[in-house]
Amino acid sequence: MTKLILASASPRRKQLLAQIGVTPTEILPADIDESVRAKETPRIYAERMASEKAEAVIERNKGALVLGADTVVAVGRRILPKTETEQETRDCLKLLSGRAHIVLTAIALIDGEGRKTARCSKARVKVKRLSDSEIEAYVKSDEWRGKAGGYGIQGLFSAHVIAIHGSYSGIVGLPLYETACLLKGAGLKVAE
Repeated sequence: MTKLILASASPRRKQLLAQIGVTPTEILPADIDESVRAKETPRIYAERMASEKAEAVIERNKGALVLGADTVVAVGRRILPKTETEQETRDCLKLLSGRAHIVLTAIALIDGEGRKTARCSKARVKVKRLSDSEIEAYVKSDEWRGKAGGYGIQGLFSAHVIAIHGSYSGIVGLPLYETACLLKGAGLKVAE
């Protein structure tokens, strides 16, 4: 049996893998520098982060299959942070209010021979105009902590989403169609 390592601490990614009948053998979050480089576009950044996470974990686990992923919320070329403070969250939600934004989730799979395959899903999310009281209520929920763009679409924030064009699971953190394709290609059994 091939050992599958998920290079992410995200409980959402583990849950999403379970939806397609996949249970990682281990979960080993990659400890890498996640700084955005000068002039780096959101897509290039997401792809680089997913690859670097997988590469950092395969270094210590030769012969395994390692899946890295990264989700980026972007308004134009601006990459929104994974919010850690209430003020960061307020700033993100004010920016997203009443407009559409892009959510990119890149995945990178490195096999036991060191071969890497990668994909990137792109979704467009339209958010209603948020009142100050709606923003404050969401900030109080604490659901935003550590989430790209300051929100989690699978929770309370879903009440503010007008439309989604693209992969819902990609917005949550792991595009399941693309992930299933990569895992099947590497010989792993995925739910039919």
